[in-house]
Amino acid sequence: MAMPLWFLSASLLFLSASADTQKKVADNPADELVVVLNNNRTAENASALYNNPGLACIALQYIKAFQGDCGAIGGPNAKKPADSEFVETFAPNCGVQVSTLSPITGRLLGCETKYVNAQKAFSEILMTKNESLDLLYNKNNTEVGAGVSGTDGGSPYFWCVLLSSGKPNSSFVLEGGVAKLTRPGCFSGANDECSGTYDWSQTRRLWPYATGALIAIAYAFGL
Repeated sequence: MAMPLWFLSASLLFLSASADTQKKVADNPADELVVVLNNNRTAENASALYNNPGLACIALQYIKAFQGDCGAIGGPNAKKPADSEFVETFAPNCGVQVSTLSPITGRLLGCETKYVNAQKAFSEILMTKNESLDLLYNKNNTEVGAGVSGTDGGSPYFWCVLLSSGKPNSSFVLEGGVAKLTRPGCFSGANDECSGTYDWSQTRRLWPYATGALIAIAYAFGL
């Protein structure tokens, strides 16, 4: 009976650690960002915006266009992707039908060297200018898509919100109804368990458990 008990104990230990890590990364920070944004809109008697996964995937592609360069966001060296990239690169990479692209009525973009939660990202990074408030409460906006990503899974971290005046369910339509998932990064509306914004340190924390489990298994089998 010793061998099965050792094997079972080791297996349960590893599975418990894995479940704990999965719980930490299951929430999608991009969805949380949309919730915070909509809560702020409804608090000012503005309507909640439709969380469009096609637009959100494009928001993540928008982030990737900066190639991890925080210095290209804001300030004298600020840059932004050309509008043509929405048609030529972003939409195809997401599987969004180009014919369903709608006007982008607002862009909120921020970058930080450390990861913060959605509430702080919204209030302390994305909404620090009066122009941002004007975009947030613009009554022409009907849809929102958010992307959140680290660079290669780590710092720096980018937050992007794209706003549109398109018609929900008929703009930014996804081929086959599902966006192409790309890592690192998360985007809203995807019903995706997303860990793409976190660095690999969470995964590395599993190794002590895995090592202990393997040692226990080896002992049980007399290896």
